[in-house]
Parts: sequence; C-alpha cells; structure tokens
Amino acid sequence: MAALSDQLLVATVLLYVAAMAGFTAEFAFGRTGAVARVAARQSVLAGGPTIGTEEPDEAAQPAGVAADGGRRPGANRAAARIGQLAVAATAAGAATQAACLVTRALAARRVPWGNMYEFIVMVSLVGVLVCLGLIIRRPRLRPLALVTTIVTLPLLALAAMRVYTPAGPLVPALNSYWLKIHVSAAAVATGFFLCGFVAVMLFLVRRRYEIGLARGAAPQGLTTTLGRIVPAADALERVAFRLHAFAMPVWTFAVIAGAVWAEAAWGRYWGWDPKEVWAFISWVVYAAYLHARATPSIRPTTTAWLAVAGWVTMMFNLFAVNLVISGLHSYA
Repeated sequence: MAALSDQLLVATVLLYVAAMAGFTAEFAFGRTGAVARVAARQSVLAGGPTIGTEEPDEAAQPAGVAADGGRRPGANRAAARIGQLAVAATAAGAATQAACLVTRALAARRVPWGNMYEFIVMVSLVGVLVCLGLIIRRPRLRPLALVTTIVTLPLLALAAMRVYTPAGPLVPALNSYWLKIHVSAAAVATGFFLCGFVAVMLFLVRRRYEIGLARGAAPQGLTTTLGRIVPAADALERVAFRLHAFAMPVWTFAVIAGAVWAEAAWGRYWGWDPKEVWAFISWVVYAAYLHARATPSIRPTTTAWLAVAGWVTMMFNLFAVNLVISGLHSYA
C-alpha cells in the first residue's frame, strides 16, 4: 500500500501536468488567445474586422465558453474541447491524489496527515477540489484551474523530493485524537486559502488590464495575455472574498484546537512556539484582509495584496518554520 501510494502521487503529478498543458493550449489557441490575436491582426491588414472590440466580460471567457456557460457562435470548438479534457485531467488527478492519501492511511494504519509530506498532499488536494467545484459550477472561472495547477505542482514536487517521509506510525507526541481535529481543520483552511490566493492573483492581473483599457492602452506582456482570458475583476474579487470568508473561521477553529491540544500535551495553551506565533500572524493578516474588504475607503488592490501577504505567511509557516526554525513542532 505504501508503494502504491507513492506511485499514485507520481500519477497525480503527471495528470496535473497534462491538465496545465491543456489549459494553456486552450487559452493560447482559443478565440481570446495570443495566436488568435495574431490571426486577427493579419485579418485587419487584409481588410477584415478589427480586433479589440469585445466587451470585457466576453473577452474574459475561456475559448468557446460564453458567460452563461454556453458556446459562442464561431468559437474555436477544438480549443474548447481541449479545455474540457484539461478539466477531466484535473478531476482524474484529484481522484488519484485522494487515492494516494487513502492507500497511505491503510499502509500507516492512521489518518494520512501526520507529517509535513502528508499535510502538503492534503492541502493541495483540498485546493484542487475547491477549484474544480468553482469551474464546474461557473465555467467562465476556468482560468483559475490553470493557475491552481501551476501553484499545486511545485507544492507536490517539494513534498515528494524534499520532505517525503515513509509511511509509518505516528510519533508519540502526535498520537492523539486532536490530530484528527486540529490538523484536518488546518488543512481544509489552507486549501481554501490556496484557491483564494489564486483568485486574488488573477484579480490583480485583470484589474491592471482593465485600468489599462480604461486609459486607452492595455499593458503589454503577461498582464495582457492573462488579462484577456480571465473573468472580470469584480467577479474574481467576489470569489476571492468568499473563499477567504469561509476559510477564516476554519483557520480560527484550527488555532483554537491547537491551543487546547497544547494544554493537554504540554500543560499550557500558548507558549510562543514559532509555529504558534506564525499561525497567529497568518490569522492577523487574514483578519486585516477581511476588515479591509469591509472598509469602502480602502482600494481593492490594497485589500488584495493583504490576501497575498497572508498566503506568504502561510507558506513561511509551512516551510521555513518547519525546516529552518526549531521548535516544539519540529517533529512534524
């Protein structure tokens, strides 16, 4: 079972790579992609219709997908089919990733989030599942899947190559029912924060693109490439807020559960351990994001950067605190 779990993780990475390639091809060769814009410029030189006249919401849709999830007349059906196959590859990758955790749990005879390797696999699975739920319900959010796979693949690679731990029993300090409560809540919250971070980054790209259009000159480079294919900035901002609004109470519960577990294990609720400190820092930053989001006088871009800072603190807590800074949580 342990060997099967490792093989399933490799299959998961390959499926996510295929999904990422599929999403990239969809947006590159679809009606709104870079190749389509080159063809449109050639059409203009030949006396055809001009480009750049799409409405922002229409230009934000994936190739072959309209705002209501249907097909646009004349859209590139091949690119749309590639996008559908990419969604299927993402779903298959999520299935193999879930099987990876299940087989590891059977091999270790415990819940499969007892060390850093397993926690990263669990977090990335939650993030992918949340993203899948969003793009299935609202196909125009499909660009989130492209960036989610881009973020997920390095996490899985680091988990497999740098922090891999053979399946086995828990260390005595973790052998508690609080592991199922505290760590599972932290993994779910972090997975939602991951998807929220992706939505925020796309919002910042789209926001810059829309500001450029309003000024009469869209920015060049990556901003133009991504800005044309992602949904409208307001839609992305609402999605990001809802994801963070759901994750924040779960993260709060995880911190509280960790404090209760610390009192049972070490005789104190709070000891300023590096892991505890950075969990609290992340909580403060995300609380600042939610507060800024509810304050009309704060610009949306400023609010978004607070969410980005929150994700940076989460990654620092996950990697730097666990691997560089020693503390009571180092055994994990």
